[in-house]
Amino acid sequence: MTNAFSELLASRDWLLTDGATGTNLFAMGLEAGESPETWNLTERAKIAALYQGSVDAGSDLFLTNSFGGNAARLKLHDLQDRVGEINRIAAEIGREVADASNRKIIVAGSVGPTGEIMEPVGALSHAEAVEMFEEQGRALLDGGADVLWLETISAPEEYKAAAEAFANLDAPWVGTMSFDTAGRTMMGVTSPAMVALVESLPNAPLAFGANCGTGAADILRTVLGFAATGTTRPIISKGNAGIPKYMDGHIHYNGTPELMADYAEMARNCGARIIGGCCGTQPEHLRHMRDALETRPRAEAPSLEAIVAALGAFTSADDGSTGPTEGGRERSRRRR
Repeated sequence: MTNAFSELLASRDWLLTDGATGTNLFAMGLEAGESPETWNLTERAKIAALYQGSVDAGSDLFLTNSFGGNAARLKLHDLQDRVGEINRIAAEIGREVADASNRKIIVAGSVGPTGEIMEPVGALSHAEAVEMFEEQGRALLDGGADVLWLETISAPEEYKAAAEAFANLDAPWVGTMSFDTAGRTMMGVTSPAMVALVESLPNAPLAFGANCGTGAADILRTVLGFAATGTTRPIISKGNAGIPKYMDGHIHYNGTPELMADYAEMARNCGARIIGGCCGTQPEHLRHMRDALETRPRAEAPSLEAIVAALGAFTSADDGSTGPTEGGRERSRRRR
């Protein structure tokens, strides 16, 4: 499949993505409990500024402000009937920013989890999930997204439903899961299991990987797990800017720009080709990450000890790929 995303990836050894959405929107005045997606309708200039901040910092692509833009999530704000409008505008603003740049910028249509638990454990059917993902994906494409970007998924059933929806749209897509439960996703998926899942799909994503999770060190251990399978599919690493701390009534991430520069270099050496930040990652972090990727030479994959020395301790004893699966209850989450 020929598309802008795959063409840019083929021309480069690595791509830098954007950083946080929520962190940066909160800094612009978003209130706790407010749907970020409503700002596509009411604060167009601020959403454009969010996207522009990533471009100015050196990102090759940015994600649209549509993470919670599916019908199930928007229903919490009585906006389930405006899915098409909200997602289309999110992508339209992104298209305007990307097209105004003096270099090629990819607009990635962010698609997050439904927040519902799928059958047989929960009530959401496969068909219903496919319908929701298809509705959102179509609107993002209509608005000008180059690629659909599935992210922060925990359940393989939901990943499969999104893949089917994107196949129905004949859309290029990538997909990440969040390994935030002792090296596994909340529903028990390990890094090798994700590789197997991706390769089993009739329409496998153009790239796959991990986002969010816990700290920067943990996501690199997951990336090493992907690479150890021998996969040749491009790997995504979109890690948090350190560990969250609750201070003065707000969540703060302790990852400095210098730490995220080290993270970006190590992510590439671990095998990731598409590298960015998630929660807590701001433009200043991205500038340091870009500089590291451009100026530091490629090296061998770091040892676990080297990762800990540079980025801090892992939050679990191992990467979750051994021992019994600890499936957990899916929880509704807001990206970053």
